[in-house]
Amino acid sequence: MSSRARALLICTALVLAVLVTAALAPLPYSVAYPGITANVLGDDKGKPVITISGAGTRATSGQLRMTSITATGPDASVHLPDIVTAWFRTDQAVMPRQSVYPVGNNTEEIAEHNAEQMKQSQDSATQAALGQLHKSPKDVRVTLSLADVGGPSAGLMFALGIIDKLDGDGAGHDLTGGRTVAGTGTIDAGGSVGAVGGVPLKTQAAHRDGATVFLVPRQECTDARAELPRGMRLIPITTLGGAVDALKALRTGGAVPTC
Repeated sequence: MSSRARALLICTALVLAVLVTAALAPLPYSVAYPGITANVLGDDKGKPVITISGAGTRATSGQLRMTSITATGPDASVHLPDIVTAWFRTDQAVMPRQSVYPVGNNTEEIAEHNAEQMKQSQDSATQAALGQLHKSPKDVRVTLSLADVGGPSAGLMFALGIIDKLDGDGAGHDLTGGRTVAGTGTIDAGGSVGAVGGVPLKTQAAHRDGATVFLVPRQECTDARAELPRGMRLIPITTLGGAVDALKALRTGGAVPTC
């Protein structure tokens, strides 16, 4: 064998060794999928998601579905073939592990953090909804219960559910107009709606579970359009009041904002 052929063989072997190592080495990413959705106007595991005392409530039709994503766990090994596969699928997304699990080094710490974020989100949603209706939290008590879901991204849908149960559209009609409406977005006590992650996967989860309308934080319209299921209508939201107005307009045939 000539020296040139020998050098070429060695280089090829080195390249193959690097490629094999890269394929087998765990990488700092998570693979995410469409997660569960839940109707906040209904029950979850036999309990009402929203329970209100101190004020009369109304029967509702239609659904307001919060949405979520599911991701490989913080301890899971994600390799190059997993990333390549997810890259070519519309129902999967590759996300930096740090963006999925920004706090905690194990599942227990992360679960505790997500539960705390969910509690804060529920408190903010209650304050925002009662503020929107000019009701005092001293008089109206709201309890929110949703198992197996953490994080702050259900805040908008919780707040809309509270409003629908207490007041509907204010004129005797449901906010949903009888539709299945899904959405996502954080909320603060003043009613401002903030961005979340994984919106393209959440629109797919919503479509899978029968939604035809999706409420999305305005700053994430571009992401939401990326893999939007056929027949899904996007409505951009910046505030709780804007979401209520958009749903009223949707029911009556008025002007509805679009992404």
